Amino acid sequence: MERKAVVPDTSAVINSVVSRLVESGELSGAEVTVHNATMTELEVLANKKKDTGFVGLDEVKRLQSLAAEGKIVLRFEGRRPTPEEIRWGKFGAVDALIRDLAREKGALFVTSDRVQAEVARAYGLNVKYVGPEAVHGDPEFVRYFDGKTMSVHLRAGVPPMAKKGLPGNFKLVKISDEPMAEEDVVRIAKEIVERASTEPDAYIERSYEGATVVQYKKYRIVIAHPPFSDAWEITIVRPLVKTTLEDYSVSDKLLKRLEEKAEGILVAGPPGSGKSTFVQALAEFYAGKGKIVKTMESPRDLQVDDSISQYAPLEGDMEGTGDLLLLLRPDYTVFDEVRKTKDFEVFADMRMAGVGMIGVVHASRPIEAVQRFVSRIELGVVPQVVDTIIFIQAGDIAKVYKLDLVVKVPSGMNDEDLARPVVEVRDFETDRLEYEMYTYGEETFVVPVDSEVEKRPLEKYAERAIREELEGLLNVPFRAEVRGNKVTLYAHPEDIPHIIGKGGARISNIEKAIGMAIDVQPMDRENGGGVVVRETPKHFVIHGGEDVRNRFVKIRIDGEEAGYAKASKKGIIKVKKGTELGEAIKFAVRAGKKIEVVPQ
Repeated sequence: MERKAVVPDTSAVINSVVSRLVESGELSGAEVTVHNATMTELEVLANKKKDTGFVGLDEVKRLQSLAAEGKIVLRFEGRRPTPEEIRWGKFGAVDALIRDLAREKGALFVTSDRVQAEVARAYGLNVKYVGPEAVHGDPEFVRYFDGKTMSVHLRAGVPPMAKKGLPGNFKLVKISDEPMAEEDVVRIAKEIVERASTEPDAYIERSYEGATVVQYKKYRIVIAHPPFSDAWEITIVRPLVKTTLEDYSVSDKLLKRLEEKAEGILVAGPPGSGKSTFVQALAEFYAGKGKIVKTMESPRDLQVDDSISQYAPLEGDMEGTGDLLLLLRPDYTVFDEVRKTKDFEVFADMRMAGVGMIGVVHASRPIEAVQRFVSRIELGVVPQVVDTIIFIQAGDIAKVYKLDLVVKVPSGMNDEDLARPVVEVRDFETDRLEYEMYTYGEETFVVPVDSEVEKRPLEKYAERAIREELEGLLNVPFRAEVRGNKVTLYAHPEDIPHIIGKGGARISNIEKAIGMAIDVQPMDRENGGGVVVRETPKHFVIHGGEDVRNRFVKIRIDGEEAGYAKASKKGIIKVKKGTELGEAIKFAVRAGKKIEVVPQ
């Protein structure tokens, strides 16, 4: 009796099509020829630690077992593809080799790839197309979940763990005291990948060398294994509750803003606080108001109404998704979540194009959400991109900010010449000003308005600007103090003419550089004082006076011993820069501390 010749392609092997057809009796007794190109593809995938490669190799091992039982004859034929053919495999080079083998043998070409089935039929081959078969029943990992479980954490060598509770109020508990064997974790991982390839409401979101992200129905699953992680582990997260906006502490004032004005919304909060759950409720709120709502997600794990389209990165890039959405012109787009610089730029571009945006951002404090934008886009554009910040904590709204751009003198400053564009961050409910954001020089400051701080960032920057300007021009000790819009510069009396310059030219240049007036005062003992210290390129030079000529001296800084040195015949002490004593003197001079010389 002549055996039926069968040649499966790589997709049929990965989806376990041949073994299923043999066990069902349809291909019982067949001569199954696996092309060496298929084995090469599986080997490449496995070497890259892609789970689909291991799933395919398991299918080949099942075929070996069926051959050993006499149910089929298994052969491996065909030349191995060249590196160039492997590189161009996605364009059909490897598939063509497998089809050629099926044509030569007059074999049934078995595939799970609809495109390959149509191409093979176009070439006149006898084709058997078998789509991925859904497995009935729940996967093994579901047994670890109960009604209170938020996430399950499986790791080889460690007992299975679960987070139980509600967003913001949960605890980590052991599901079992027995550590999980690696083969058990691997078995569960392979089952997840197989189901993601066969079930319509499951898919592999991303696949890396050592990690796979799967969305299985409502479960978001991350599988990690060596070389990415030190052991096999699976993290499975599911949304525990589905909420509406009425379940949150939404005031009438906030509800009105969401309905009428808020179009650049950031939903911020720490991990596990319930941000995604709130965003789902907000998205469905807008959809219920007759708005067109889309989402940009990676992975796509928001549990939203079917009327809301969910988009992944287009060809692996959220920028492409954003470009496509601009053509679709939705009323609101949910961006879950905004992490990388490119994400912030896409969010800003879409908002500036007129699309209402709702972004999800990790932040431990509400102000940190907008700070992440400040470092990536121009400050003046921020209120146009983000107008409302909603901070979620313990599953509810904890704080709401609104942003506005005004031109004013920053709080704590009095000089009208310092007026500049300022982004005001106000508590939405009380309208109390809590933060100001503005630029000074090349730096951007986010200043808490009500905080009691010894020096404001602007004052510290002015001191730094003065110090850098003087250090570039002078080798004299000085100390600067900034209070409000006034700078007082203390220096030794003999150095003051050098600082001011001829006709006040040098000090005028410094004032222009920092945008503030400078008052130069002599440095007395109360403001530092002590001996005079001058700098040379290699030394600090101290004039100790007649009492220390040709003697060892103790050098004290603000009354504390700093070190010892030897004075010259003229009472001059040279301390080399870079030494421990030299560094102590350098910082003392910069800080205006009192330096004394005591003869021994």
